[in-house]
Amino acid sequence: MKTVGAGLSAAALLLLAGATPTAHADTAPESGNWLMLGVSHEGAPAGAEGGTLLRCDPPGGSHPHAEQACADLAAADGRITALPAEDALCPMIHAPVTAHAQGMWRGRPVNWSETFPNTCTLRARTGAVFALDGT
Repeated sequence: MKTVGAGLSAAALLLLAGATPTAHADTAPESGNWLMLGVSHEGAPAGAEGGTLLRCDPPGGSHPHAEQACADLAAADGRITALPAEDALCPMIHAPVTAHAQGMWRGRPVNWSETFPNTCTLRARTGAVFALDGT
């Protein structure tokens, strides 16, 4: 009788172990190149501004410029700090914004954050990657 009970327990554990990854996979972004992007403005309540999912290979997610953002990131090997800066004349207005990125790029975890003097400077430095409002 002990053998049957032990066998059932082992089978139950195997079933549970097999079910857990499948349930988790439905709620997590797919494997591959993906980033959850966000921009927070100084003085805004924490969590007031949502995030945008950027998926690459193929480009998609909720990012309004996914194709260009993925191309920019691919050229920089996924390193946001290596994105080429655009020539832009930005006003010297102090309105700090902080850009956040978390996700995976070519199997490497990404966890990046940087504060910029204003939105113009953010866009000049990060191009389409943080152009989250559709403009």
